[in-house]
Order: sequence, then C-alpha cells, then structure tokens
Amino acid sequence: MVVRGAERLRVVEEVVAQLRVETGELGVVLPSLRVDPVSAAGEVGYPLVDLGCVNFDTAMRIVAVLHEGRTRSAYAPGEGGGGQAAGCSE
Repeated sequence: MVVRGAERLRVVEEVVAQLRVETGELGVVLPSLRVDPVSAAGEVGYPLVDLGCVNFDTAMRIVAVLHEGRTRSAYAPGEGGGGQAAGCSE
C-alpha cells in the first residue's frame, strides 16, 4: 500500500485505534498509545506508533497475553508450531 501525506497519517491513526480496541479486549490498556508526533511530521515512510510507558501490572498483562498467544499457536492443529508466519525470519 502506497499512500502519501495526510492519508499516511490517517492509516496509522486507524491502526492505533484498532490496536487500542484489540489490546483492550485482552484486558491490556496502553494509556500512552499514540502516533509518534515527531515521525508523523516527516515524509519518509509511515509514522511510528508509540506504545508509551506502562506500569508493572500492564507489563505483566502484556507478558501473559503474549505467552498465551504463543502457547496456543504452538499447539494449534495444523499450525506447524512456532507461531511464526511463513516467510518470516528473525
């Protein structure tokens, strides 16, 4: 997807809104979640998403959700384990 200017910012703002909803559904609230204003001012690439600072409780919730998701994906029938998308490498 190639978009420019205000459209770039709108797309990233939509992703931030979706991330806020999805993490909220999992019981994780990222109070500082936002589009990074410095990178949004530039014209190179997409603006960065700033996940912000979180307290210890929120960090532990994120760890639990990620661990559960990784564990489910590793044992899901037909998944092949690992939870990594095809073609991705570290």
